[in-house]
Amino acid sequence: MSLSSKDKTLVKTFWAKVESKGAEMGGEALGRMLVAYPQTKTYFSHWGDLSPNSPQVKKHGATIMAAVGKAVKNIDDLTNHLSKLSELHASQLRVDPANFKNIDDLTNHLSKLSELHASQLRVDPANFKILTHTMILVLGMYFPADFTPEVHVSMDKFFNNVAWALSERYR
Repeated sequence: MSLSSKDKTLVKTFWAKVESKGAEMGGEALGRMLVAYPQTKTYFSHWGDLSPNSPQVKKHGATIMAAVGKAVKNIDDLTNHLSKLSELHASQLRVDPANFKNIDDLTNHLSKLSELHASQLRVDPANFKILTHTMILVLGMYFPADFTPEVHVSMDKFFNNVAWALSERYR
């Protein structure tokens, strides 16, 4: 799904408003994913406590949102930006790619993250799609006035592109 220049502007503008709460929102989004989709817990079983308020869930949620912030900054080349993370999720974590989502021409910046998630972490890429759904929900909850239908569509398209780029190493 292609991101227009208007979509990119909306994503960057909205992200500038929400970035300061990124760590908090990331923990909530990841916690919601683990509760609503318990099959995703298999990738985090080494943590022990997988409750939504556990320190590990909050910390990894913050890490995810920091990566999203970097992706926003590299919105014109997401695939290369995320390539290592994709490799980690695909090869090491084995995350199902359906948990991410779909993309456009955001190639180079996501390739390192893709490689990391595919090769090292072996994460099923289906989990990327699931996580983006919980992230959209949390963004709307935290910023209801700013999360207009137009911003919602642009953020959804952006997250589709991020998920696609993270799934790149699974192909």
